[in-house]
Amino acid sequence: MSNKPILHRDDPKAEPLVGNVKVTRDDWLNVAMDVLISDGVEQVKVLNLADRMAVSRSSFYWYFKSRQQLLDALLDRWQATNTAALIAQAEAPAETITAAVCNVHHCVVNPDLFDTALDFAVRDWARRSGKVRRMLDQSDARRLEALKRMFMRFGYEELEAVTRARVLYYMQIGYDLAQLNEPVEFRLKLLPYYLLVFTGVQGRPEEIEAFTNYAKRFWEGEET
Repeated sequence: MSNKPILHRDDPKAEPLVGNVKVTRDDWLNVAMDVLISDGVEQVKVLNLADRMAVSRSSFYWYFKSRQQLLDALLDRWQATNTAALIAQAEAPAETITAAVCNVHHCVVNPDLFDTALDFAVRDWARRSGKVRRMLDQSDARRLEALKRMFMRFGYEELEAVTRARVLYYMQIGYDLAQLNEPVEFRLKLLPYYLLVFTGVQGRPEEIEAFTNYAKRFWEGEET
């Protein structure tokens, strides 16, 4: 493992931070998030984070009373990003249900909207913590409710809307978990058929083209 500090800011325009510098609350959170994703919650420890940033651990206690408070802050950030983003995309204006599903799938391709690695890290954490399991269950329920309401906006009966919401949501979780590493062009060729499976109707060509252009902005550079 490299001995270089991994301290970073959320603001990409900010000066990169290295060495023995004053760190902020967000710095501690950013590095804790990195460790949670890469190594699991057990490694989110004050001394470990301080070593990774090459700073004294004393500054941690300016911002957090305890490690538990840091862990709670990580969960708050997860809720405020992943869960909030998926719900917002489900509620975004759309002319058709296929356009609405494309809005939701912005979360699939845009890591600034939805961090898949973070979601899996929290799911792994939930296997070890009853509190986190309850929070995850509540988050899943909120996400599914938003997707159900999305389908109902376009005239689906409630039970069908529930079913389609579950297919859409759990299919994506399984898809990400499988880590298929498909070529980008193949993924996008499947889009019209996914839309048909999820909604029961054909997507409009302009919707498919718009989503394809959106996805390519984020998938550019992936192996094909």
